[in-house]
Amino acid sequence: MRTDTHTVGDGAAPLPIREQDLQAEERAEDQLIMHLERDQFVAETARPVPRAALSGSAVAGLWALRVFVVLVSAMVIYTFVVNLR
Repeated sequence: MRTDTHTVGDGAAPLPIREQDLQAEERAEDQLIMHLERDQFVAETARPVPRAALSGSAVAGLWALRVFVVLVSAMVIYTFVVNLR
């Protein structure tokens, strides 16, 4: 069972969120989406999501991951080309 916690009031006592409560909220949102007409649904899902605010270390980590992927891709392509002979 999932037990996320959140605080109420002064933050002294965390209250667990039951899985059933989360599923009920998701079902309510799904019901609202199901009653939209096709063009309304397309308009809602086509709306861009705002960019997430990330810390400097998260941005640096993502750039390091991009560089790593490019280097590994170059190594794989090089190995493939060399083994064609």
